[in-house]
Amino acid sequence: MDNIGETNKSANKIYKENAIWVGSFIGGPIIAGYFIAENYKALNDPENAKQTWTYTIPLTLLIFSLALIIPKFENFPGLVIPLTYTMAAYLYSKFYQGPKMAAHLESGGEEFGWGRIIGISFLGLIVTFILMLLFVLLIDGLGILPA
Repeated sequence: MDNIGETNKSANKIYKENAIWVGSFIGGPIIAGYFIAENYKALNDPENAKQTWTYTIPLTLLIFSLALIIPKFENFPGLVIPLTYTMAAYLYSKFYQGPKMAAHLESGGEEFGWGRIIGISFLGLIVTFILMLLFVLLIDGLGILPA
């Protein structure tokens, strides 16, 4: 994951760390995984792109579960969960993809514009709400929704 290989100088665009921060915060953990996986694809690392999804999906379910349980505690700040996964995605991209992203940009590669980043992030927000609703309906139907 952390090796610096050759990057593709073609039209492959990447999402820089700040884009991952904004996308994760607005769109949720699924968008964080999407941006990181797309970076791996653009940086010619399809194996890590696939592996990103194997972590994103279970972590999203864990985050959904925590979002249902943690607010039961009094005085728990509501922004802790989104700030935590946003910071984790940002640091992950900076540590594991940062050198390859820098090499990609130095070799003439491009990054995605803010219009696309914001648009995908809001689309991810809608998808996250729908998935969270389905998750709540499923666990409520199974009788394991916390009271």
